[in-house]
Amino acid sequence: MSTKPILAITMGDPCGIGPEITVKSILTEEVFNVSRSIVIGDVSVIEDALRFSGLTANVNQITHPREALFQFGTIDVLDLGLIHASQLRIGQVQAESGAAAYGYIKKAIELGMTGSVDGVVTAPINKESLKAAGIPYIGHTEMFADLTGAKEEMTMFSILNVKIFFLTRHVSLKQACELITKERVLAGIEKSVKALQQIGYKAPRLAVAGLNPHAGEHGLFGTEEVESIAPAVAEAQQRGFDVTGPIPADSVFHMARIGRFDAVLSLYHDQGHIAAKVMDFERTVSVTLGLPILRTSVDHGTAFDIAGRGIASPISMIEAIKVGAEYARNGVKLA
Repeated sequence: MSTKPILAITMGDPCGIGPEITVKSILTEEVFNVSRSIVIGDVSVIEDALRFSGLTANVNQITHPREALFQFGTIDVLDLGLIHASQLRIGQVQAESGAAAYGYIKKAIELGMTGSVDGVVTAPINKESLKAAGIPYIGHTEMFADLTGAKEEMTMFSILNVKIFFLTRHVSLKQACELITKERVLAGIEKSVKALQQIGYKAPRLAVAGLNPHAGEHGLFGTEEVESIAPAVAEAQQRGFDVTGPIPADSVFHMARIGRFDAVLSLYHDQGHIAAKVMDFERTVSVTLGLPILRTSVDHGTAFDIAGRGIASPISMIEAIKVGAEYARNGVKLA
């Protein structure tokens, strides 16, 4: 019997590049050698993605993971019948496509919660399509948190030898600044260190990024570092955490890259995203922590501008599946 973990791969928004990068990934030896993957989606959309990608595969339609063949060259698709390829307006915002994408996610979470799969890997969804469909979530993280009952979910990026955590994400920059309190920063440090320990770091070294230029220069360019960030770091140090900061954001990610730190706590969305994507855009993998199930994801969007053309790179999806397989195989508990 194979010991490779079973991963549910949601194919994302059918109008975007999700179906394409999904089929391209599953048909690689890299993915086949580390996982047993099933696609949560619609058969006709997967078949269409194979066609415009110039690929050939056996598509095995299933109703449960136990029916999967898990053979190289075969794509096992748990077909939900939510949308047909003939209905799609590829590369455009479409309510029906947003609703279908949400349906795939709900099914994958159900499989994860019942133990039918060892983890979930998500292809990109489109926020405008979700909104058009009346879906009351802004993104994957919010869906997974609500549908699994998680209370303290947290996003981690895995890129090269660096892990990046996020104190705030999908809020305006103004609101993110308002959310940077001593209490929130301290909680973010504690959750980041706990997560690093859970994925195998025995004595994790964490850096906290500064918010303002030069980390505020002791209050010359802003007071958040003096009033909130530095006090939180000091208290965390008193509690025994190996944490340093605030360190200017233009230096801290490089310092982690060269081995000074294992991870960085980013204070807002773009601060960490820009750093990760400059390091290696295609190999940045997002991991959602604090859930009762394992979830990894690509860290790019639906790329409507190139959808349906067969030219999308599957590298990020391949990496997301490999990371998911590694964590599942090692029995990592992320909640």
